[in-house]
Order: sequence, then C-alpha cells, then structure tokens
Amino acid sequence: MLAVLGLDACAEAVYRTMLAQPQAGVAALAAATGQTEEQVRDALDLLSELALVQPSAEREGRLRAVSPDIGMEILLARQHAELAAQQQRVETSRAAAARLIAEFADLRPQAPSPGVEQLVGIDSIREALARLTRETTAEVMTFAPDGAHTPESIAAARPLNEQLLGRGIRMRTIYLDSARNSPHTVEYVSWLSERGARIRTAPTLPTRMIITDRSTAVIPVDSDDTAAGAVVLTGQGTLTALCALFETTWASARPLGEAGARNPQGLTGPEATTVRLLSEGFTDEAIAKRLGVSQRTARRIATELMERLGARSRFEAGVRAVQHGWLPARPS
Repeated sequence: MLAVLGLDACAEAVYRTMLAQPQAGVAALAAATGQTEEQVRDALDLLSELALVQPSAEREGRLRAVSPDIGMEILLARQHAELAAQQQRVETSRAAAARLIAEFADLRPQAPSPGVEQLVGIDSIREALARLTRETTAEVMTFAPDGAHTPESIAAARPLNEQLLGRGIRMRTIYLDSARNSPHTVEYVSWLSERGARIRTAPTLPTRMIITDRSTAVIPVDSDDTAAGAVVLTGQGTLTALCALFETTWASARPLGEAGARNPQGLTGPEATTVRLLSEGFTDEAIAKRLGVSQRTARRIATELMERLGARSRFEAGVRAVQHGWLPARPS
C-alpha cells in the first residue's frame, strides 16, 4: 500500500505492528508479522532511514514508531525532494547537452558539420539574427541570461523585436529574476508585453539561446563573451532537445507581473538557487554570474542565508540546508 512512498511490504507490516503494539520487541514483531528476526531488523533499518521510527525516550535502546500523520508527511516530503532533485538533474543534463553542442562546434571551426553553421564575431551574429528575423514565420523562444539590459542592447534589439511582433510572431522570452531590479529593463520588457510578447523570469538560465520556428537555434560558443562567436543549429534531434529545455524552464518561470513567490521553505527563487550553489562549492563571483547580480549582492544573499541556517562555513550551510529541508538529501 505504501510502496509508492518507498516502504516495502515487510517494512510497512513492521511499522503498522509497532503502532498497534508499542511494547513489541524484535521477536514479537517477527511473530506478529510472519517475518524472520533478520527481516524485521532490516525493516527497522529502513524505517530508521525514512525517519518513521526513532529512539524511545522512555525505553533506552528501543525504538518507537512515529505517529502516522507525521510519518506520512515525512514520506511525502522526502518523495517531493527526490522528484525535485530528479527534475534538477534533467534540467542540468539538458543544459549540459546544449553547452556541449556549442563547445564541440567551436573545437572544429573549419570542419563542416551537418546542421551546424559557424558565426565568428558580433557582425556575423547580428547578420544571422537579422536574417532569422526576416525568415521567422511563427514563433521565437529566447533565454536572456545576461541580467539587466544596457541602453545599447535595448536600442539594438528593439527594431528587430518590433518587426517580429508587428508581423504577429509569437514571442516568449525568459530573463533572469535580477532583471526585475533594472528600471530600464522592466520598461523595455513591459513595452514588449504591450505588443504581445510573453515574458517570464527565472532564478538561473543555462545559456543564452534563441530558437526560431522550433527549427533553428542560435547559441554562443563562449558564455563569457557572447559577441565572440556563435553556432546556428538546425539538426532535428538537437532542436528537439533544446525546445524541451526551453519548455521545462518556461513552465517553472514566473510571469513578469507576478509578485515574487516563496517556496514551501520560505525561500525566494534566487535564495533557493544560492543555497544549492553554496552547497556545490560555488564562489560569490560564480553565484553572482548565475543570478545576474553584482558580486556584492551575491555575497549579501549568501551571508543572510548562512545566518538563517546558523552556519559558520559554506560546507556547514550545505549540511544544515539538507537538515532544514532546503535541499534534498544526497544519496549515500
């Protein structure tokens, strides 16, 4: 009955018996459940791992069953954390695949490859984007992970986007959450929204990317210098993966007009991302880049989170974040 929550039949039988017979020891549990004492001990190990049994305060060296209302909440929270971790692994894998495509293309700049076109320099990139703008017939999907727009980048992008929206092209763009703190960026994306574009924001984005008509993608070769070069990708398998990456990110991103939401642990999107990056050993500089904020802001967020966790080091912060349910427990 509880197998979907990670409890096998033997462990479930032992747990139910412990609830009904709190005084029962291993031998009594074995007799009541029809299991061997070794099977009961294995079941108790699993129940301990799942936090469904705990040491008894009244009987030293004995275990007691946690009440079902608390126990089921623990199992559901654990399953939710595992699902969240799996989703994160899927998104990370897709992002890594996208980066690998671009990096592989950069390693063989002179070798023609089906479905890959090399662009070197900002002029070539702008020409290719202008061409794609003219040729697009249905939809444009964009990752914009550079944080706040500069007035220069807005001036360059506005005519192309105005042309697309004027032709009735569907436009969906995901910015970093930090873009909400830039008045001229908010003004620009509001201008886009008024003309039919759909805008959302996310705590982090894997790479800069533009997909047109689900058939062509443009990705920079170097995320640290997006003007240096890019690749135009048209392979069907590649585009299927990149479109899936966009849709997954879009589904979890927030519409621009939506107020900043907090997760069940009370963390904002940037805070939850910072906790994860801290636990993975990222520096303030690397966290700032991922969030699209200044290094000072990243340091402030990290410091505030460590204070809330009562941690004196980043390693301790990672441990305490798991204990507080801010991060899923890592498999042993």
